[in-house]
Amino acid sequence: MIDCLIIEDEQPAQEILKSYIDKTPFLNCIGVYESGLDVPLEKLQQTELLFLDIQLPELDGISYLKTLSNPIQVIITSAYDAYTLEAFEEAVVDYLLKPYSFERFFKAVTRVYNSVAIHQKNVEKNFFLYADKTLYNVLVDDILYLKAEVDYVKVVTKDKSVLILDSLSNWKIKLHPFNFLQIHRSYIIHIDKISKVQGNQVFIQDEIIPIGKSFKEEFISKIKNNL
Repeated sequence: MIDCLIIEDEQPAQEILKSYIDKTPFLNCIGVYESGLDVPLEKLQQTELLFLDIQLPELDGISYLKTLSNPIQVIITSAYDAYTLEAFEEAVVDYLLKPYSFERFFKAVTRVYNSVAIHQKNVEKNFFLYADKTLYNVLVDDILYLKAEVDYVKVVTKDKSVLILDSLSNWKIKLHPFNFLQIHRSYIIHIDKISKVQGNQVFIQDEIIPIGKSFKEEFISKIKNNL
């Protein structure tokens, strides 16, 4: 569970954020404040993820962000895109431009969830996927492969496929702790699920997946290490 804090001075925006957090099983909201100056130090020390508006009374969001010394992951929520570059220079996780959908929100917080999981001693063995207004809890060991579909990624498991708004490059990072490998510009596969390799093709259950020329050397090396 990730403890998160909201700093937002508009009540409708607060309510939207709280409702989105309540729908997300790995988030726990520990406080809502209208200004960064109102946040108690002990509450800030407990926070792992901060949702921060830009236009705030007394001290704007960017200025407040620069005062933070402890490592908090920050997602900016703003109606203005003029501060995007300055925000990312402060190493924010994401910049949500109001109004934003739950799908866009979930994509941002999943980055935080996966980042926390990767750095934990015991790596999380599941991912939460959001598609078609539904949250799917998918075990890593059930994933067969992933395929890039323009701005989406199709995550294929042993019993279903889920199409999510994301990129294959993001998933390459998320799956780094596990036995996955990109073998084509459009495919990442679970090495353990390969049934056979024939020529420049990998067979996983009934699927035939091509091995790209630029990925073949790394693939062969990975297979040898798994023997």
